[in-house]
Amino acid sequence: MAAEERAPDDPVSKHPQPEFPQQGQSHPGWTGPMDPPPDHGEESHRGSGLLEGRKTVITGGDSGIGRAVALAFAREGADVLFTFLPAEEDEAAATTRLVTEAGRSAVPIACDIREEEQCRLLVERAVTEFGRIDILVNNAAYQISQPDGIPAITTEQFDRVMRTNLYGMFWLSKMALPHIPAGGCTINTASVQAYKPSPHLLDYATTKGAIVTFTQGLAQMLASDGIRVNAVAPGPVWTPLIPATLPDTTFGKQAPLGRPAQPAEMAPAYVFVASPRASYNTAEAQQRLNRSPRWRLEPHQHSVDSPASVRSGFRRVD
Repeated sequence: MAAEERAPDDPVSKHPQPEFPQQGQSHPGWTGPMDPPPDHGEESHRGSGLLEGRKTVITGGDSGIGRAVALAFAREGADVLFTFLPAEEDEAAATTRLVTEAGRSAVPIACDIREEEQCRLLVERAVTEFGRIDILVNNAAYQISQPDGIPAITTEQFDRVMRTNLYGMFWLSKMALPHIPAGGCTINTASVQAYKPSPHLLDYATTKGAIVTFTQGLAQMLASDGIRVNAVAPGPVWTPLIPATLPDTTFGKQAPLGRPAQPAEMAPAYVFVASPRASYNTAEAQQRLNRSPRWRLEPHQHSVDSPASVRSGFRRVD
């Protein structure tokens, strides 16, 4: 059967389903020990020139969603500068290889975006390398599960989550802006946690809600300059951050498809909002949540002409 005639994949069985083996890692987590290994699109993403010649900056591009986005951007024709933490040099080398194998320039930069000065130096390096920044992807994030709730969240933890997830995004958006031309864009990584926060991730969920608000406000501010600002809001995704911060062998099982997403399944959303095909998209959050709708029992009666879901006494509330 010709490739173009191949039957579509069943999304339920396309990727591994939990339970997964117990595999606790220390932060920031590494791709190699993960079981099953995550899919970044190494064998699946085929570019079509959507980002030809674009100059891009991706934070947290060494692994997970960031690596998948870097790979996809490169195969779509973009050059990629990405950040990693000093402990992640091997991870960064793997992303660099994927980008260069696609025939594009890869510039890995060790950078802690919690520090304002490091963000400034990062933007300066990007401008030195590329001359401009067409696409800024604020993707790096930090989380830690606290099943005991707010009493267990220390000021140190809260500050680390806020500085990584919000301060870094704020500084880089502000500093990169003079170097983003009309037609350029910023993409921020939000989360299902912005809409349905988990109590054990209270501080992380707080930042993801703020990212959606920041995205919508900045988009309105920059629209007249021809710069678009959007977010991508993933649901559960199988990245190194999970075994490093959520030692849960059933991660993603609660999703309607019964499994977590793979990073490769998130990357196309970033490609779309970065591309000319999304020229009318701004102030939006591309939701890749894969969550179950909530239904509420209604106590009153309905007519026989009402839809079946209403006649049964249930109403969708999200």
